[in-house]
Amino acid sequence: MRTSPRHILILALACVTTLTGFGIRTSAQNRETRERALFVSAVDKDGEPVAGLGPEAFVVREDGVRREVLRVSRATEPIDIALLVDNSTAASDEITFLREALSKFVAKMAPGNNIAVITLADRPTIVVDYTNDTKRLGDAVGRLFSMPGSGMTLLDGIVETTQGLARRETPRAVIVPVITDGQEFTNRYSNDVVAALDRVDAALHIVGMGQFVYNEEHGIRERSFLLSNGPAKSGGQQITLLSPHGLDPAMQRLARELSSQYKVIYGRPQSLIPPERTEVSSAKPGITMRGAPARGESGA
Repeated sequence: MRTSPRHILILALACVTTLTGFGIRTSAQNRETRERALFVSAVDKDGEPVAGLGPEAFVVREDGVRREVLRVSRATEPIDIALLVDNSTAASDEITFLREALSKFVAKMAPGNNIAVITLADRPTIVVDYTNDTKRLGDAVGRLFSMPGSGMTLLDGIVETTQGLARRETPRAVIVPVITDGQEFTNRYSNDVVAALDRVDAALHIVGMGQFVYNEEHGIRERSFLLSNGPAKSGGQQITLLSPHGLDPAMQRLARELSSQYKVIYGRPQSLIPPERTEVSSAKPGITMRGAPARGESGA
């Protein structure tokens, strides 16, 4: 049976259409797999959020190699916020300040986000699991008290919190320890804590009251190393206050920062080896940027 020229033409057109459609789908799939997201804070010299920034303001590097920023928008995804509170003996003079500042913080952040309250005296203890119930959270922080004869378990609390976050799927995660410079009881090492943060793409924002003097006792030493490395490597920050009177303004400033983050989409060439470190900085003077990958994307 002979195939007419008309039939040949129809078959050729069908093949072209199929291949073209396949090419479009493949291109879209490739583009999707190459795109990665960061949630980024951009603040001025006073720590206040900077609004209205476009893609040209953000510089993203993976292992030192600059990547193309494709688009930028305001981050609207919910945040899991783990509020770790020092209620050890050393915090006894700060309890009133803690109650007031944290009550205002949860009132501002709970709508639209989920917050857990975890105390750190002697062992990490979940007071309220992740919820956006402002009343439950307010009641929990309003009932905070210091535990006599106790020390703090900051490093243990962070690691256990990351284990809980690993079972959750919220796209943004933040751990906010609010601590004093009292005794730290832990057998953990700071490097292991930083690695645990990295596994769940959680940003660590530590708010500390006191001088945090270094010494060679294991707990104090490892806490000092964590203060130096953990916030910066995770995309968070260290806020050190010499007086508890500054706690409420600091927590409100942090709330404004977290509520004003950007979602930054950038391109990454396909590779079998994911980057070890992703960094974001500002292309404009006077602006500080810090951020963490969207959860589940850092090693994809």
